[in-house]
Amino acid sequence: MILFLEKRSTSFLLTLGFLLVVLFGFLDHLTGPEVAFSIFYLIPISMIAWFLGRWKGALFSIASAITWLIADTSAGHLYSHPLIPYWNMLARLGFFLIVSHILGVLKTALEYEKELSRTDPLTQAANRRSFHEKLEHEVNRARRYRRPLTVGFMDLDHFKEVNDRFGHDVGDLVLQKVAEATRKHLRATDQVARMGGDEFAILLPETTPASAQGVIEKIRRELLKLMQENNWPVTFSIGVITFLLLPDKVEEIIKRADRLMYSVKKSGKNAVKYEVLEAGVLFG
Repeated sequence: MILFLEKRSTSFLLTLGFLLVVLFGFLDHLTGPEVAFSIFYLIPISMIAWFLGRWKGALFSIASAITWLIADTSAGHLYSHPLIPYWNMLARLGFFLIVSHILGVLKTALEYEKELSRTDPLTQAANRRSFHEKLEHEVNRARRYRRPLTVGFMDLDHFKEVNDRFGHDVGDLVLQKVAEATRKHLRATDQVARMGGDEFAILLPETTPASAQGVIEKIRRELLKLMQENNWPVTFSIGVITFLLLPDKVEEIIKRADRLMYSVKKSGKNAVKYEVLEAGVLFG
Protein backbone atom coordinates (compact mmCIF):
# COMPACT_ATOMS: atom_id res chain seq x y z
CA MET A 1 0.00 0.00 0.00
CA ILE A 2 2.82 2.43 0.88
CA LEU A 3 4.57 1.76 -2.44
CA PHE A 4 1.28 2.34 -4.24
CA LEU A 5 0.66 5.66 -2.49
CA GLU A 6 4.25 6.84 -3.05
CA LYS A 7 3.64 6.77 -6.79
CA ARG A 8 0.40 8.75 -6.64
CA SER A 9 0.10 12.46 -7.37
CA THR A 10 -0.59 15.16 -4.80
CA SER A 11 -4.10 15.71 -6.15
CA PHE A 12 -4.85 11.99 -5.87
CA LEU A 13 -3.68 11.88 -2.24
CA LEU A 14 -5.62 15.03 -1.31
CA THR A 15 -8.77 13.66 -2.92
CA LEU A 16 -8.37 10.28 -1.24
CA GLY A 17 -7.72 11.95 2.11
CA PHE A 18 -10.80 14.14 1.79
CA LEU A 19 -13.00 11.19 0.84
CA LEU A 20 -11.72 9.19 3.82
CA VAL A 21 -12.47 12.05 6.22
CA VAL A 22 -16.00 12.31 4.82
CA LEU A 23 -16.46 8.53 4.98
CA PHE A 24 -15.32 8.29 8.59
CA GLY A 25 -17.46 11.29 9.49
CA PHE A 26 -20.49 9.58 7.98
CA LEU A 27 -19.73 6.30 9.79
CA ASP A 28 -19.13 8.27 12.99
CA HIS A 29 -22.57 9.80 12.60
CA LEU A 30 -24.21 6.42 11.96
CA THR A 31 -22.60 4.67 14.92
CA GLY A 32 -23.54 7.48 17.29
CA PRO A 33 -21.79 8.76 20.40
CA GLU A 34 -21.62 5.38 22.13
CA VAL A 35 -18.92 4.10 19.77
CA ALA A 36 -15.53 5.84 19.84
CA PHE A 37 -14.56 6.52 16.23
CA SER A 38 -11.94 9.24 16.53
CA ILE A 39 -8.96 6.96 15.97
CA PHE A 40 -10.06 6.21 12.40
CA TYR A 41 -9.56 9.86 11.44
CA LEU A 42 -5.85 9.23 11.96
CA ILE A 43 -5.79 7.17 8.75
CA PRO A 44 -6.21 10.13 6.35
CA ILE A 45 -4.28 12.45 8.68
CA SER A 46 -1.30 10.08 8.83
CA MET A 47 -1.39 9.45 5.09
CA ILE A 48 -1.35 13.15 4.24
CA ALA A 49 1.27 14.05 6.87
CA TRP A 50 3.59 11.26 5.68
CA PHE A 51 3.34 11.80 1.95
CA LEU A 52 2.57 15.54 1.70
CA GLY A 53 4.14 17.02 4.83
CA ARG A 54 3.11 18.12 8.30
CA TRP A 55 1.44 21.37 7.18
CA LYS A 56 -1.06 19.60 4.97
CA GLY A 57 -1.37 17.04 7.75
CA ALA A 58 -2.32 19.90 10.09
CA LEU A 59 -5.03 21.05 7.66
CA PHE A 60 -6.47 17.55 7.59
CA SER A 61 -6.28 17.43 11.39
CA ILE A 62 -8.46 20.54 11.55
CA ALA A 63 -10.85 19.14 8.91
CA SER A 64 -11.11 15.84 10.82
CA ALA A 65 -11.79 17.57 14.15
CA ILE A 66 -14.54 19.69 12.59
CA THR A 67 -15.99 16.62 10.87
CA TRP A 68 -16.02 14.79 14.20
CA LEU A 69 -17.89 17.72 15.80
CA ILE A 70 -20.50 17.75 13.03
CA ALA A 71 -20.96 13.98 13.22
CA ASP A 72 -21.20 14.06 17.02
CA THR A 73 -23.74 16.89 17.26
CA SER A 74 -25.82 15.64 14.30
CA ALA A 75 -26.07 12.22 15.99
CA GLY A 76 -28.00 13.85 18.81
CA HIS A 77 -25.40 13.54 21.54
CA LEU A 78 -26.55 15.61 24.54
CA TYR A 79 -24.05 17.28 26.87
CA SER A 80 -24.52 18.85 30.28
CA HIS A 81 -22.96 22.06 28.99
CA PRO A 82 -23.07 23.48 25.43
CA LEU A 83 -19.30 24.12 25.38
CA ILE A 84 -18.33 20.51 26.11
CA PRO A 85 -18.50 19.30 22.49
CA TYR A 86 -16.20 22.17 21.44
CA TRP A 87 -13.79 21.29 24.20
CA ASN A 88 -13.83 17.66 23.04
CA MET A 89 -13.22 18.83 19.49
CA LEU A 90 -10.20 20.88 20.58
CA ALA A 91 -8.84 17.91 22.56
CA ARG A 92 -9.10 15.70 19.48
CA LEU A 93 -7.61 18.44 17.34
CA GLY A 94 -4.62 18.64 19.67
CA PHE A 95 -4.13 14.88 19.44
CA PHE A 96 -4.47 14.92 15.65
CA LEU A 97 -1.96 17.79 15.34
CA ILE A 98 0.60 16.04 17.54
CA VAL A 99 0.39 12.87 15.45
CA SER A 100 0.60 14.72 12.12
CA HIS A 101 3.54 16.80 13.36
CA ILE A 102 5.48 13.76 14.57
CA LEU A 103 4.89 11.88 11.33
CA GLY A 104 5.84 14.89 9.19
CA VAL A 105 9.06 15.49 11.13
CA LEU A 106 9.91 11.78 11.05
CA LYS A 107 9.41 11.61 7.27
CA THR A 108 11.60 14.69 6.76
CA ALA A 109 14.34 13.17 8.92
CA LEU A 110 14.16 9.87 7.04
CA GLU A 111 14.35 11.64 3.67
CA TYR A 112 17.37 13.59 4.88
CA GLU A 113 19.11 10.42 6.05
CA LYS A 114 18.23 8.73 2.79
CA GLU A 115 19.74 11.61 0.83
CA LEU A 116 22.90 11.52 2.95
CA SER A 117 23.30 7.81 2.29
CA ARG A 118 23.26 8.52 -1.46
CA THR A 119 25.49 11.59 -1.50
CA ASP A 120 29.26 11.88 -1.40
CA PRO A 121 29.91 14.09 1.66
CA LEU A 122 32.94 15.84 0.17
CA THR A 123 31.67 16.81 -3.28
CA GLN A 124 27.89 16.62 -2.78
CA ALA A 125 27.77 14.53 -5.94
CA ALA A 126 25.93 11.23 -5.92
CA ASN A 127 27.88 8.31 -4.50
CA ARG A 128 28.45 4.88 -6.05
CA ARG A 129 25.31 3.42 -4.50
CA SER A 130 23.13 6.24 -5.79
CA PHE A 131 24.68 6.01 -9.25
CA HIS A 132 24.04 2.28 -9.39
CA GLU A 133 20.39 2.72 -8.38
CA LYS A 134 19.74 5.50 -10.89
CA LEU A 135 21.55 3.62 -13.63
CA GLU A 136 19.38 0.57 -12.99
CA HIS A 137 16.26 2.73 -13.16
CA GLU A 138 17.35 4.43 -16.38
CA VAL A 139 18.32 1.12 -17.97
CA ASN A 140 14.83 -0.22 -17.36
CA ARG A 141 13.34 2.97 -18.79
CA ALA A 142 15.61 2.91 -21.82
CA ARG A 143 14.62 -0.70 -22.54
CA ARG A 144 10.93 0.06 -22.16
CA TYR A 145 10.91 3.10 -24.44
CA ARG A 146 13.84 2.05 -26.66
CA ARG A 147 15.88 5.18 -25.95
CA PRO A 148 19.67 5.60 -25.98
CA LEU A 149 21.60 5.76 -22.74
CA THR A 150 25.05 7.32 -22.35
CA VAL A 151 27.50 6.63 -19.53
CA GLY A 152 30.84 8.35 -19.07
CA PHE A 153 33.68 7.59 -16.67
CA MET A 154 36.23 10.29 -15.86
CA ASP A 155 39.54 9.99 -14.04
CA LEU A 156 41.65 12.91 -12.82
CA ASP A 157 45.18 12.57 -14.22
CA HIS A 158 48.05 13.58 -11.90
CA PHE A 159 45.69 14.08 -8.97
CA LYS A 160 48.25 12.53 -6.60
CA GLU A 161 50.63 15.30 -7.57
CA VAL A 162 48.13 17.87 -6.30
CA ASN A 163 47.99 16.17 -2.91
CA ASP A 164 51.78 15.88 -2.77
CA ARG A 165 52.50 19.49 -3.79
CA PHE A 166 49.60 21.42 -2.30
CA GLY A 167 48.24 19.18 0.44
CA HIS A 168 45.05 17.19 0.87
CA ASP A 169 42.92 20.27 1.54
CA VAL A 170 43.64 21.52 -1.97
CA GLY A 171 43.06 18.00 -3.28
CA ASP A 172 39.63 18.03 -1.67
CA LEU A 173 38.95 21.43 -3.21
CA VAL A 174 39.86 20.11 -6.67
CA LEU A 175 37.35 17.27 -6.30
CA GLN A 176 34.66 19.69 -5.15
CA LYS A 177 35.29 22.04 -8.07
CA VAL A 178 35.22 19.17 -10.56
CA ALA A 179 31.84 17.97 -9.27
CA GLU A 180 30.46 21.51 -9.21
CA ALA A 181 31.64 22.40 -12.72
CA THR A 182 30.35 19.10 -14.14
CA ARG A 183 26.94 19.52 -12.53
CA LYS A 184 26.51 22.94 -14.20
CA HIS A 185 26.29 21.35 -17.65
CA LEU A 186 23.86 18.56 -16.73
CA ARG A 187 20.09 18.40 -16.90
CA ALA A 188 17.92 17.55 -13.93
CA THR A 189 17.59 14.00 -15.28
CA ASP A 190 21.38 13.56 -15.59
CA GLN A 191 23.72 12.64 -12.77
CA VAL A 192 27.34 13.06 -11.78
CA ALA A 193 28.65 10.64 -9.17
CA ARG A 194 31.92 10.23 -7.36
CA MET A 195 32.77 6.57 -7.70
CA GLY A 196 35.69 6.75 -5.29
CA GLY A 197 39.03 8.49 -5.05
CA ASP A 198 39.49 10.74 -8.09
CA GLU A 199 37.06 8.90 -10.36
CA PHE A 200 33.69 10.27 -11.45
CA ALA A 201 30.81 8.87 -13.49
CA ILE A 202 28.34 10.81 -15.63
CA LEU A 203 24.94 9.41 -16.53
CA LEU A 204 23.08 10.92 -19.49
CA PRO A 205 19.67 9.28 -20.08
CA GLU A 206 18.03 9.60 -23.50
CA THR A 207 21.19 11.09 -24.98
CA THR A 208 22.40 10.30 -28.49
CA PRO A 209 26.11 9.95 -29.34
CA ALA A 210 26.22 13.42 -30.90
CA SER A 211 24.47 15.08 -27.97
CA ALA A 212 26.64 13.22 -25.48
CA GLN A 213 29.79 14.38 -27.25
CA GLY A 214 28.61 17.98 -27.10
CA VAL A 215 27.95 17.78 -23.35
CA ILE A 216 31.19 15.99 -22.51
CA GLU A 217 33.31 18.41 -24.56
CA LYS A 218 31.75 21.39 -22.77
CA ILE A 219 32.46 19.80 -19.40
CA ARG A 220 36.03 18.92 -20.35
CA ARG A 221 36.80 22.43 -21.66
CA GLU A 222 35.50 24.05 -18.49
CA LEU A 223 37.38 21.62 -16.26
CA LEU A 224 40.68 22.16 -18.08
CA LYS A 225 40.20 25.92 -17.90
CA LEU A 226 39.48 25.64 -14.18
CA MET A 227 42.64 23.61 -13.59
CA GLN A 228 44.79 26.07 -15.57
CA GLU A 229 43.38 29.11 -13.74
CA ASN A 230 44.36 27.56 -10.40
CA ASN A 231 47.69 26.13 -11.59
CA TRP A 232 46.58 22.62 -10.72
CA PRO A 233 48.45 20.00 -12.84
CA VAL A 234 45.30 17.97 -13.49
CA THR A 235 43.96 16.72 -16.80
CA PHE A 236 41.11 14.33 -17.54
CA SER A 237 40.87 10.86 -19.05
CA ILE A 238 37.30 10.20 -20.10
CA GLY A 239 35.57 7.20 -21.62
CA VAL A 240 32.03 7.64 -22.95
CA ILE A 241 29.76 4.89 -24.26
CA THR A 242 26.30 5.38 -25.74
CA PHE A 243 24.22 2.23 -25.50
CA LEU A 244 21.67 1.78 -28.26
CA LEU A 245 21.50 -1.87 -27.25
CA LEU A 246 21.75 -2.38 -23.52
CA PRO A 247 23.67 -5.27 -21.89
CA ASP A 248 21.73 -7.67 -19.70
CA LYS A 249 23.41 -6.50 -16.49
CA VAL A 250 24.00 -3.02 -15.11
CA GLU A 251 27.45 -4.13 -13.95
CA GLU A 252 28.42 -4.76 -17.57
CA ILE A 253 27.61 -1.13 -18.43
CA ILE A 254 29.86 0.09 -15.63
CA LYS A 255 32.66 -2.29 -16.62
CA ARG A 256 32.57 -1.21 -20.27
CA ALA A 257 32.70 2.51 -19.43
CA ASP A 258 35.43 1.91 -16.85
CA ARG A 259 37.54 -0.10 -19.31
CA LEU A 260 37.20 2.59 -21.95
CA MET A 261 38.36 5.25 -19.50
CA TYR A 262 41.43 3.22 -18.53
CA SER A 263 42.24 2.68 -22.18
CA VAL A 264 42.48 6.48 -22.45
CA LYS A 265 44.90 6.57 -19.51
CA LYS A 266 47.05 3.88 -21.07
CA SER A 267 47.10 5.76 -24.39
CA GLY A 268 48.63 8.90 -22.91
CA LYS A 269 45.86 10.45 -20.76
CA ASN A 270 44.16 13.85 -21.18
CA ALA A 271 41.74 12.70 -23.89
CA VAL A 272 38.23 11.43 -24.52
CA LYS A 273 37.21 8.23 -26.26
CA TYR A 274 33.67 7.74 -27.54
CA GLU A 275 32.04 4.45 -28.41
CA VAL A 276 28.56 3.35 -29.42
CA LEU A 277 27.18 -0.07 -28.63
CA GLU A 278 24.63 -1.09 -31.23
CA ALA A 279 23.28 -4.59 -31.83
CA GLY A 280 26.10 -6.05 -29.75
CA VAL A 281 28.79 -4.29 -31.83
CA LEU A 282 30.99 -1.45 -30.57
CA PHE A 283 31.69 1.48 -32.85
CA GLY A 284 34.53 3.81 -31.74
